[in-house]
Amino acid sequence: MNKKCFFAALIITLLFSEQNFAQSLQGLDKSPLDIAYLRPNKLSTPLIKVIYGRPKKQSDVVFGNQVPFNKIWRTGDNEATEIKFYSDVKVGNKLIKSGTYILHTIPGEKEWTIILNSNTDSWGAFFYEESKDVARIKVPSHKAESIDVFSIGFKQRYNNTFMVLAWDTTRVNIPIETQSQILAEL
Repeated sequence: MNKKCFFAALIITLLFSEQNFAQSLQGLDKSPLDIAYLRPNKLSTPLIKVIYGRPKKQSDVVFGNQVPFNKIWRTGDNEATEIKFYSDVKVGNKLIKSGTYILHTIPGEKEWTIILNSNTDSWGAFFYEESKDVARIKVPSHKAESIDVFSIGFKQRYNNTFMVLAWDTTRVNIPIETQSQILAEL
């Protein structure tokens, strides 16, 4: 009889603990974090790492509605999007020293401003300071198939590398030259 009472009490305790644990998780972010890496191959050291929040589409049209045009955007959700370059790179035609930066953007209907900023460990774009910009480039946007969750990835085509921002039907390809590509130019 004592063993039955012990196991019954244990099961009841576990059930209430599970409920309390589940209730404490209710404050979790609705936009989970993700990490995108650029690596020459899966076993090699990364060249670039991006950590960002992945918001979901909440309206019929994301850009111009859910994310306004011509205003600074954190390029994701929650914490500001962080990008780490493991060695010097060129973003557009701007030389960027190895290190960690914040990626902000200003979405436009046909063209986006891409901003790398040194004010790291900030939440969203609330603490954005233009004086801390390391680089600003403009890139065109184009239309593609619809994606419901904001995504960042890398694509390599021939000798060109692009960091791709994708959400709804909008795609933005940010040209990046890694150190090996820069050295090949010399």
